[in-house]
Amino acid sequence: MKKIKLALLGLGTVGTGVYKLIHMRSDVMEQTIGAQLEIKKILVHNINKKREGIDPSLLTDDWKEIVTDDEIQIVIEVIGGIEPARTMILEALRAGKNVVSANKDLIAEQGRELLDTAQETGKDFFFEAAVAGGIPIIRPLKQCLAANEISDVLGIVNGTTNYILTKMFEDGMEFSDALKKAQELGYAEADPTADVEGLDAGRKVAIMASIAFHSRVVFQDVYTEGISKITAADIAYAKEFDSVIKLLGVARNTETGIEAGVYPVMLNKDHPLASVRNSFNAVFIHGDAVDDAMFYGRGAGEMPTASAVVGDAIDVARDIAYGCTGRISCTCYRQLPVKPFGEVKNKFFIRMQVRNRPGVLAQIAQVFGEHKVSIARVVQKQVQAEQAELVIVTEEVKELYMKDALDELGRMENIFEVSSVIREF
Repeated sequence: MKKIKLALLGLGTVGTGVYKLIHMRSDVMEQTIGAQLEIKKILVHNINKKREGIDPSLLTDDWKEIVTDDEIQIVIEVIGGIEPARTMILEALRAGKNVVSANKDLIAEQGRELLDTAQETGKDFFFEAAVAGGIPIIRPLKQCLAANEISDVLGIVNGTTNYILTKMFEDGMEFSDALKKAQELGYAEADPTADVEGLDAGRKVAIMASIAFHSRVVFQDVYTEGISKITAADIAYAKEFDSVIKLLGVARNTETGIEAGVYPVMLNKDHPLASVRNSFNAVFIHGDAVDDAMFYGRGAGEMPTASAVVGDAIDVARDIAYGCTGRISCTCYRQLPVKPFGEVKNKFFIRMQVRNRPGVLAQIAQVFGEHKVSIARVVQKQVQAEQAELVIVTEEVKELYMKDALDELGRMENIFEVSSVIREF
């Protein structure tokens, strides 16, 4: 039986899952890819650390043992971060090796360099696991939906925030309590900033937008806003409005440029993404031929992510077997502008605490009118002697106009606080 040898860079949660899955499927490799995948080397930081179930003879802490080994045809990178992952991937490609990566941080910022190098060397560089864990989305965008002009990609692509918002919505938890529960279950890191402030999802949006719209979008192009300011009061209004609150990654290809952002959204319960609960992820796509399509499943975890990584390795092995590596490389053949986020139009839910006296609503309406903000509805609740809670829902308006209006409202003596600003979808 032909053997295709590979090296694994990193043996953390995902790397261990990859090791397990390759061994679990070893008996069917010949039938599925016409060859056996064999792990020859595993690069680790501490070679002396005991790792249960791992063959210690495979471990090395010397990268040169891998990059100079002509028998190794596939390098799987699961160490994360920018460096040394970037250097290792580039050196591997230039040494004639194919690469599989799960590194969203690196691909969202340096993807063009990596894909260009793969194209120059005629090697595969696959990264299905970089966006939605076990959910296939990169391959469908590049292959299955290649006949479409994609206009919209919407995604719940961070399981931590989706779990927190689910607990707030279904169990009445405050944000801090739901975050603590997520940390106890291992869904959230000790430092959850990348998740709860939208940075993780922002990197995934950059990757998806680049592929869907065939034009380079990097992480710095994506507006990011997290969920740490969402309160139980916001959840209560969402329920009243027959909606849920989700952290959405949104990418659109418009006539005036690409829109890319991550932010909390009030989403009507009828939308397919509204039913995505707990730590599950989903990506919703609109194409001119396929119409609407949604991909749903586990977005993270040892085995779901390993599923995507090993799936890429199997694809590479098939290409090696048929001598056709490098056939699918960078698809960013366009140079479309990325729209400044201030030019993006959204509807808004605004909750504020105002002085309870005649004429205040008229003053607020005047400010909105002066800044081209059209009001769709007004709800007033929790009226006290001196204070009332006012909720205003707007029509679509440019982000920059809304920002200017909110800045002016914040300076008015009859407004005690603008408590929440959440976009509506």
